[in-house]
Amino acid sequence: MATTPSLSLLLFLLSLLTPTSVHPKPLQDSPYLSPATVLFPDYDRMLATFKIYVYPPPTPFTFATPSESLFHASLLNSRFITDNPDEAHLFYVPFPPDLPSRSLSGLVRSLRTNFTFWYRSLGADHFFLSCAGIGHAPDRNVLELKKNSVQISCFPTTSGDFFPHKDVILPPVPPSPLALPHAPVGKETATFLGFMKRDEEQESQSSLVEEVEGDPEFLVESEPSDLTKSKFCLFVYGGDGSWLGEALRLGCVPVMITDRPIQDMPLIDVVRWSEIAVFVGSRGGVAELKRVLGGIGGEQYERMRGLGVTVGRHFVWNKVPQPFDAFHMVMYQLWLRRHTIRYVRREWM
Repeated sequence: MATTPSLSLLLFLLSLLTPTSVHPKPLQDSPYLSPATVLFPDYDRMLATFKIYVYPPPTPFTFATPSESLFHASLLNSRFITDNPDEAHLFYVPFPPDLPSRSLSGLVRSLRTNFTFWYRSLGADHFFLSCAGIGHAPDRNVLELKKNSVQISCFPTTSGDFFPHKDVILPPVPPSPLALPHAPVGKETATFLGFMKRDEEQESQSSLVEEVEGDPEFLVESEPSDLTKSKFCLFVYGGDGSWLGEALRLGCVPVMITDRPIQDMPLIDVVRWSEIAVFVGSRGGVAELKRVLGGIGGEQYERMRGLGVTVGRHFVWNKVPQPFDAFHMVMYQLWLRRHTIRYVRREWM
C-alpha cells in the first residue's frame, strides 16, 4: 500500500513549484545524498520523536556569532527539548564561548558528578556549540568533550577543530539579505563569469585574488551587490563564507578555491556538494580558473544552478523556524548522529 506524503514534504515540494523556481522536479534530479524516499520520511521521524536534554549552563551568557545565537534560541524554544533525560537521544552542553579550559574541565567534571548520562558513552551522545573550537589539552574531561562529543561549529572552521562524520557545521548567516528574493529563471543576462568579494586579508595571502581583480571577466566588490550579474560566486576557503547560502539561493554557482580537500561544508551529511559547487585550486592562477569555469556550460551549468537553488532554501535562518530551514537541517544532522551505544540503567549505574 502506498504511503501518504507527509505535510512537511508536501509544503516543501509546493515551495519548489512556484513560478520563480528553476528546479521544478527535485525528486527526479536530487541534490541530496539520500534518495527522497529515505530523506523525507526520516526527517518526519525526527520531527515526531527526536528529544534533546539541556544541561543547566554554568552561568548566563550570550554567543558571539549570529548562527550560534539563532540555533541556541531556536533549540531552547523547540519541541525537541525534554525535561526527562531518560527519553533523550542526545544531551546539549551549553557554555560561554570564552570559557577557559580549566573551567570547561570543571563543567564536564560536574556532569560526571551530578548526572550519570555522560558515562553511557563518555560524551559521545552529547553535543555543544563552539565556533572558536576547543584547544588540545591533556585534561581528561576536555579531551573527552573534544574527541567524543559532537561539536557544532561555524563555516569555515579553524584547522584541527573539526572532525568529519562527528561534528556539524552551521549554515552561515548573511550580514544582510542581498538584492533579489528569488533566482531569476534564466542566466543569459549574466555579465560576468564570476564574482569575488574583496577581502584585504585574502589579498595578502593569495596572488589569485589580485589576478582575478585585474581580469575584466570577473566582478570584485567589497560587498556583494547583485549576485545574479555573475554565473559563478568565488569563495577563497578560509575567508568570508557568510553569503554562501545567498549565492545558492540567487542562482550563483559557488566556486570554492582551496588547495586541500574540504570536509567541513555546511550540510555535508545531506547535500552532494560536488553536484552544486566547483572546487578548484589556486596554484594554476586565473588562467586555470577560467579554463575550469569556461568548461561548465549549457545543461551542466543549469543543472548545478537549479540544484543549488533547492539547497539554498536550507540555508535560511528564521526567527521562528520553518520546515527544512537551516535550524531544522542542523537538527537533522544531529538526528543522524543519535546512534551511539546506549546501555540499560543497571549496567552503567
